[in-house]
Amino acid sequence: MRHRRHARLPAFLAVAALAAAAAPGCKGKPSPGGPSQSATTAPDAPAAPATSATLQTMPPPVTPPSKNALIEDERNTISVFREVAPATVFVTQRRLVVDRFWGTAVEVPAGSGTGFVWDADGHIVTNFHVVDNAQSLVVQLQGEKTFPAKLVGVEPRKDIAVLKIDAPKEMLKPIQLAPLREPLEVGQKAIAIGNPFGLDHTLTTGIISALGRQVEGAGGVTIRDMIQTDAAINPGNSGGPLLDSSGHLIGMNTMIFSKSGTSAGIGFAVPSTTIARVVPQIIRTGKAETVGLGIQLDPARRLERRNGIRGVIVMGVVPGGPAEKAGLRGLAEGDRGLTLGDVIVGIDGAPVADYDALYNALDGKKPGEKVKVDLLRGGQKTTVEVQVELLS
Repeated sequence: MRHRRHARLPAFLAVAALAAAAAPGCKGKPSPGGPSQSATTAPDAPAAPATSATLQTMPPPVTPPSKNALIEDERNTISVFREVAPATVFVTQRRLVVDRFWGTAVEVPAGSGTGFVWDADGHIVTNFHVVDNAQSLVVQLQGEKTFPAKLVGVEPRKDIAVLKIDAPKEMLKPIQLAPLREPLEVGQKAIAIGNPFGLDHTLTTGIISALGRQVEGAGGVTIRDMIQTDAAINPGNSGGPLLDSSGHLIGMNTMIFSKSGTSAGIGFAVPSTTIARVVPQIIRTGKAETVGLGIQLDPARRLERRNGIRGVIVMGVVPGGPAEKAGLRGLAEGDRGLTLGDVIVGIDGAPVADYDALYNALDGKKPGEKVKVDLLRGGQKTTVEVQVELLS
């Protein structure tokens, strides 16, 4: 009787079959004739190992931004903001509103702007137009601590005002002035910090786009040597600092010229050289120190316009003043009415066409300093030397 022999698998097929049967999650068993064809993957089986093809389709890993990724200009801007923001303050003008029906009186905000800490004594510098006609003023420091402020003095012709608050010295961080030996250059970086629209500290950047600009100020006097910048100056930025890349004050933001009425325009700032000269004077005496020739004149230029005269008519001279000592002549009354005396047409060689030009020609002169005054007298041009004096 012949016995039926079982077919024997080759060795390599047997090993493959055993491996398939032992694989995790595999339910099928190898058949006598070879590996099972019905093996399936269980639903809870782990994902298959990533192959080179799947790695190529996976998105790159997301890494958090690093400080090293910032460019040098960005790091500089951030550093300036962190350093100077504590020196920038929020100035609010308040007015008393009386309700006669209910018999109550409430102080309400009537305007706002920006300012900056001048010294550790609590002096705050801002624009004149920010505080003009204010009944009361409040200054808010960076930590949202507010203090009532009193007005020390103003110089409307430079759009400068100085306030004073009683705050702890440790809460006051004075701003740093740019060194006078380093002149400004068109194209250099300009950083403006302010409180636009009553918001917290806001920063805008740009460049100095022009120097020596003239902007009309109060009293018919032009503010000269203004800085022009393309850094956005929004409503509420007035009185805020304009800074260089070192964080030094180079100007005080004053206004923006915009045909659209938005911040899309050019801004102007009072130069720090003017601020550094005028602010200490206001702190010391309550007003800006102005020098003059000891003459009487008419800033409205009524006689000049009526007679078509280009220059400044000397209406009269102050007795004992420098103009009288130099021999200047004012109007005289004769048989035919008033007789014209001297007309000032120049100071130190610079033409003087009106009161604005005369004021700016004398601006910056020191008491006791002598100037050459060009005059028209009886239709003839003459020049006399006058020692300027401090106006009371």
